[in-house]
Amino acid sequence: MKRLALRLLLGFGVLILLAALGGWLFLKGSAPQLDGHRTLAGLKAPVTVTRDDLGVPAIRAESRRDAARALGFVHAQDRFFQMDLMRRLAAGELSELVGPGAVKFDERHRLYRLRQVAQQVIARATPEQRALLVAYAEGVNAGLHALHTWPFEYGLLMTHPRPWTPEDTVLVIYAMYFNLQGPWDRRESDLGLMNDMLPPALVAFLNPAGTRWDAPLTGDSLPQAPIPGSDVIDLRKRPGSHLLTNDDTPLPVHRDIGSNNFAVSAAHSADGHALLVNDMHLDLAVPNIWYRAQLNYPDPQYTGQQITVTGVTLPGVPVIVAGSNGHVAWGFTNSYGDWVDLVKLHTDPADPTRYQTADGWRSFTHHEEIIRVKHQRSVKFDVTDTVWGPVVDKDHDGVMRAVHWIADDPAATNLELGAMDYATDIRSAMAVANRAGIPAQNFVVADSAGHIAWTIAGRIPLRSGYDPQLPSYWDKPGAGWTGWLAADQYPRVVDPANGRLWTANARVVDGTMLKQIGDGGYDLGARAQQIRDDLMAQDKFTPDDLLNIELDDRAVFLGRWRSLLLRLLSPERILQNPRRAEFRNYVEAWGGRAAVNSVGYRLVRDFRLRIEDMVFSALLKQCRKADPQFDYHHLTQLEAPLWALVSQQPRNLLDSRYQSWDELLLAGVDHVIDTLWVPGSGLATRTWGEHNTVHIRQPLSRAIPLLGSWLDMAPVQLPGDSNMPRVQGRDFGASERMVIEPGNEASGIFEMPTGQSGYPLSPYYRNSESAWEQGQPAPFLPGAVVHTLEFAPAKQTD
Repeated sequence: MKRLALRLLLGFGVLILLAALGGWLFLKGSAPQLDGHRTLAGLKAPVTVTRDDLGVPAIRAESRRDAARALGFVHAQDRFFQMDLMRRLAAGELSELVGPGAVKFDERHRLYRLRQVAQQVIARATPEQRALLVAYAEGVNAGLHALHTWPFEYGLLMTHPRPWTPEDTVLVIYAMYFNLQGPWDRRESDLGLMNDMLPPALVAFLNPAGTRWDAPLTGDSLPQAPIPGSDVIDLRKRPGSHLLTNDDTPLPVHRDIGSNNFAVSAAHSADGHALLVNDMHLDLAVPNIWYRAQLNYPDPQYTGQQITVTGVTLPGVPVIVAGSNGHVAWGFTNSYGDWVDLVKLHTDPADPTRYQTADGWRSFTHHEEIIRVKHQRSVKFDVTDTVWGPVVDKDHDGVMRAVHWIADDPAATNLELGAMDYATDIRSAMAVANRAGIPAQNFVVADSAGHIAWTIAGRIPLRSGYDPQLPSYWDKPGAGWTGWLAADQYPRVVDPANGRLWTANARVVDGTMLKQIGDGGYDLGARAQQIRDDLMAQDKFTPDDLLNIELDDRAVFLGRWRSLLLRLLSPERILQNPRRAEFRNYVEAWGGRAAVNSVGYRLVRDFRLRIEDMVFSALLKQCRKADPQFDYHHLTQLEAPLWALVSQQPRNLLDSRYQSWDELLLAGVDHVIDTLWVPGSGLATRTWGEHNTVHIRQPLSRAIPLLGSWLDMAPVQLPGDSNMPRVQGRDFGASERMVIEPGNEASGIFEMPTGQSGYPLSPYYRNSESAWEQGQPAPFLPGAVVHTLEFAPAKQTD
């Protein structure tokens, strides 16, 4: 028996070693090719791909199509699994790859049938754009098949990848629509609920169009509605009301909002060049969403001239998304305009299969969608469609609602952004942006002549006959979206007198321009205001100066909340709870920054959030009772009414459990103390860094935790927070930082998290991470050549 046990043990050990060896060989087989020579079918001329010490490829080709084919090859070898996830996310096809856990996710996305819409986008494209997509797709598939084994993720999932198609590129763009301007318009739904259930004066107070923090490029901050009086609502006279009940059920936490771009004209540059800055904040993952690249090819319009465009690409799409072509530099922030609407439906009382339109009753259209599920039977479900979009839910009154989403219209998406390669000045660049079919963005551009400009990139719908802020019926003539704004009518700000531009997801303009864009939930203007003030505080800037603004983590927004706490925590009140003394000491010495070692910053921040929850969950309890999904965080300008309440302290809006507003505020202090207090050390270890520990993870490490230490970036405490230029959350932050002087790109700066490659054994898997964490600038342009891969056209056969 002992000999048998020994043999079994040895046999089991051999199997483990063989499995490990097989896994290692599989992993090694998916290494990207960095050097050497190979043929690439479809090329018209040789192409060279060089890489620098960060793994950034510089592609030199004799045509734009050949450059796209080579870009597809390197995208596939470094990032194919990421590309696959994005196309599947948009199409609602993740279950086929990962199994039944993704079915509900796929059902939500399949409502919009975006694979069919993508096919329509391809049909609408120009012949040259379709040829470019075909060349790119063929390059992707060549790069995938050139690997000795599939990318390692497919080994872990025990499946294999399917080929890339031109429509998959469009689906990757749709994945960004979901990320930036998704169809789930909870804000509009919540506003509709408030409008139905609360006094109009209270709704106007709680949902201002702006605040004193606004810093638009045109116009001023907007006036705030007054606090409703006791004749409108008086909580003190309604004991026992559900409005007064404040339970401890945690409310959803509003997701982080980030992204900054700003520019200064040549007059405010230290060396006479305009400067463009961009940091697009997104969810952080391994690999990073962006892939750096440089494309070099002859200008098709001018013999002997060369196109050189450098910046970030989105794997799956054959264009430079943001960067510089030597003449213009450009970048984006999410616009938060109004790009989706909830349409209420009148259904026929005599026939519930029909709904009212401006042309009379119509029958609902039904589509059977089939979701393939890995290792299980396919799931079928029915999509109910209207002329405006799919039916998604019923409101609190039982009224059916459809969603009209800009991405669901094939006219809203195209490949025009690729024409930025050929822009020569801010005017031609804005023309490209205005006709581009992408999620609508704040587009800031600077050119080599020293000019700067802002406009919207992406399609802008024309709206009439309804209130875009609320769910509405569109069944009257002229109600709804009636077409698209002409490119020559787009909002623009060109060469402002102060020589500075800035956007930060907040309201940018006023008047007619604001009405054109709409309001889809602008971020509070505190971050934009801090950037504006940083830009106004200095006359001449270098690239390093502007990087410092990107990294500005000063807690300007919370300054008045700290002052409130210091006033509140008087000696008499500290005696009531001795722990308040330690709390006050840390607040007093907070340092004024979202620094990793600051206890005081975390205390002030947590106090403000606790007071926000106490005040608004009580005021809006009625809405949450009517709809459990109601979330006051969708009211993005809540700082204005909150500060008005805690500073003016109207008794009629005070939760009846408290005798005074100061009593409520002290309860908030004590709640923060009780939540963070550690026996033996008090609050000493509860630093901002302890909370703001950043985890950047590879998608499969969540499903296979043992791989986390190998696949993920090491956890790191980082400074920064919302409502300041250096936006930083635990899994959200700057997906890149760049500072560019168009015409002098060699002076430019670039940073991004993780690295170029998604292959874990690559030296470029995590080698950009450290500099990004520390805010240390790397060059914008590719550096000295470390690797060279040469492609030759495949020989023609008769």
